[in-house]
Parts: sequence; C-alpha cells; structure tokens
Amino acid sequence: MGFTVLIPARLASTRLPDKPPADIAGLPMVVRVAQRARQSAATRVVVAADSQRIAEACRAHGVEAVLTRADHPSGSDRLAEACEQLALDGDDVVVNVQGDEPLIDPALIDAVASLLVQRPQASMSTAAHAIDLVEEFTNPNVVKVVLQADGLALYFSRAPIPRSRDDFAQGIASLPDPRPLRHVGIYGYRAGFLRAFPALPQAPVEHCEALEQLRALWHGHRIAVHVTDSAPGPGVDTPQDPERVRAVFSAGAQGPAA
Repeated sequence: MGFTVLIPARLASTRLPDKPPADIAGLPMVVRVAQRARQSAATRVVVAADSQRIAEACRAHGVEAVLTRADHPSGSDRLAEACEQLALDGDDVVVNVQGDEPLIDPALIDAVASLLVQRPQASMSTAAHAIDLVEEFTNPNVVKVVLQADGLALYFSRAPIPRSRDDFAQGIASLPDPRPLRHVGIYGYRAGFLRAFPALPQAPVEHCEALEQLRALWHGHRIAVHVTDSAPGPGVDTPQDPERVRAVFSAGAQGPAA
C-alpha cells in the first residue's frame, strides 16, 4: 500500500515560536520528523511549510517541501492546499504527521495508513492508547476518545470520558475499567476528503471542545482508531521540551514501538 506523509510546519506557533527550524541534535526539528517518517512505508514524505525559511531548511537536507499560504487557520487547511499542489488523487491515502513530533514511531504511521485500507467506510483514521494515570484522565489538555464496538470513534473530548456514574460521585480517584483511551494526534485521510474538509461548516461541539476532528463526526464521517500498546515519544510544545527530546537523541533512543 502506497501513501503520502504530509508534515505541516509553521513558524508562528503560539506556545513555542520558530519550532520547525529548532535544533535537535544538529538538525532542524522538522527534518528530524521527516527522517522518522521516511522509516515508515510511505512512498513520499513532504513538508507543507508556511515560509521560505522552513522550505529551504528542508531542501538543504534533502527533504521535499511545498510552500503553502501563511494565513491558513488550521493544519488541515494547509494540508488541503498541499494535496492540491501535489495533485493527489481523491482516493490516495495521506497521513498527517505533526511537525513537532521528532520521535514519531514509523510503525504507528504505517498502522494509521493501513487502517483506511481496512476500513473503507472511514474518511479518517487516527490512534489512541490506554491511559495509566488518573492525572492524565482528568487533564483537559489530554484528549480522550470513546470507541464503538467496531473500532470507529464515537466521541472525542477533553472531559474524562467515559465517566462512571457511581464510582465518580465523590470525585475521580481511580480509572474506569476498561482503561480509558488517550487520543494521539496523528491522522490519516483520503485526499479527496482532506481537500473538502476545510469547507465543511464548523460544528457547535467542535467550537465548544476546540477539537477539529469533531467536525468530521458531526457531519457523519467515520474515524477509524488504531489502539497502540505504547504511548508516543515526547513532542515539542513548550520551551522545556526541545531539551528533553535532545536528551533522547543523545542517548540514542529510537522511540517507542506501536
């Protein structure tokens, strides 16, 4: 199965500006992400950049890049433009790997891509893993997902779901059984759906939760979910994160298994 990895990269991150060119063990972070993605079964890995500076940094290290508009409101809008530039067919599978995940597991990329082939009724695919800590379960920055019996997403939320009616009456002191699932921010799309997605009206529940994937569910699209045994490697979201990731590279770690 052939598929394309697209890596959206923009300089104007609100929490950590200039993330894509940040040095990670001697290479720009976005290049590290692309190198990890190349270890997957993808036939093509392309960075969708919002600036010439990012595009040139990629090309200097042999990474394909396309220059997209700087004013896109979201990563999916940027990827939709990249699909147009690359002339991808509507049925082509695209995996969105975030540009701040230099330790992304190549096997996880493959699993998310394969899921779209296995689930023709799904327009999107993503991943999740079981939560181990109550603190993660109750943290609104940790997105949770509940699945249907067939492995398709029923709902995503920042709230602790599923919520036990009886056990949580006095507060959440333990995890539900079976363990709840933490959503992992990697997405697979059919290119035709990805091009159409930005034009879909925003869902009220998407606006409430600030979760873009809820727009797809609200409009009746299915999202298949791969449940991995391991949590993904650390990403880069705060000023402290680059040093943590550099330490992993210095130690020679290759990231977790899917």
